[in-house]
Amino acid sequence: MRHIRITPGIRHAISAVLIAVLTACGGGSDSGGSSSSAPAGGVKLQVVAFGDSLSDVGTYEPIASAVKGGRFTTNPGQVWAQDVAQYYGDTLTAAFTIDLGHELKPQSGLGYAQGGSTVATPADQNQFLTDVIGDVEMPVNQQISSYLSAHGSFNSNQLVLVWAGANDVLRAGSPPAANTTVQTAATTLAQLVAKIVQSGATHVVVVNVPNIGLSPDGIKSTDGGGNLTQLSQLFNATLNSALQSNGVQGKVIVIDSYAWTTQTIANYQANGFTVSNTGQACDPSKTPRDTSLLCSPATYVSSNADQTYMFADDLHPTTRMHALFAQYVEQQIAASGLGH
Repeated sequence: MRHIRITPGIRHAISAVLIAVLTACGGGSDSGGSSSSAPAGGVKLQVVAFGDSLSDVGTYEPIASAVKGGRFTTNPGQVWAQDVAQYYGDTLTAAFTIDLGHELKPQSGLGYAQGGSTVATPADQNQFLTDVIGDVEMPVNQQISSYLSAHGSFNSNQLVLVWAGANDVLRAGSPPAANTTVQTAATTLAQLVAKIVQSGATHVVVVNVPNIGLSPDGIKSTDGGGNLTQLSQLFNATLNSALQSNGVQGKVIVIDSYAWTTQTIANYQANGFTVSNTGQACDPSKTPRDTSLLCSPATYVSSNADQTYMFADDLHPTTRMHALFAQYVEQQIAASGLGH
């Protein structure tokens, strides 16, 4: 056998390649990888998500993919729930997807959140992109019932994400007439969270309503978003009170998205954005129906708008905004004693 002399320079190069390969293998989010390799979050968890468009991982993708859309963000970017799932070594896919006949078909995923969903209001009572997707979205109470019908219960190896209420706030009208509607939705959500806990879930994340008044949709309204901010606050205060009275507040991880969105928008440049809540990444003149569901790189206002803008359309976060929120959620989960 011929002896090959390995010089220090070659040895260094080989080491660098090996390190790069091992790092790439260890940092992947494929849940089918080696069980000995812990995910970034430090603990392997199966993620289940309930909610609305803020957590929808692709319910309407079979139709929206025709224009390279699929999620309510700057496609092909991910929403926060997908980022969190990857952090804990899982891949979150849709539990239901729409077909060309505007019917929801069950899939194998655990992403139950659907764009347009409220806490408990039937879809046929609201007009939400009905010409594109029809009146099909399941409210959260039905999403949870669908999960329990299919799986029976939750378990200690799952991380259950719940984020709902924004559509209830948006559709409630103006205070004071809207107050009862918002309070009822928040109280109902707390009851649904209690049902999740009672059904075996031990790791439950409950996200409150963001400061909707600071969205582009809010600030362009006649009152500058004042009503939406007030109703967002009312929803959150009612939710906290109801979680406490139901005896589950200490059993769940409550994420204050209201405070997070308010602070992140106020410090947008420090968070790496160049445009705050005054613009949207998806060009309204190029994006069908001016909805992020149908937004793609071809409709961005600039090639890197998914990273430099905070909002994709007038309500939904961009890819970067979702990623930053996911990191915040992961930090709050770690602070509770789960993973790191």
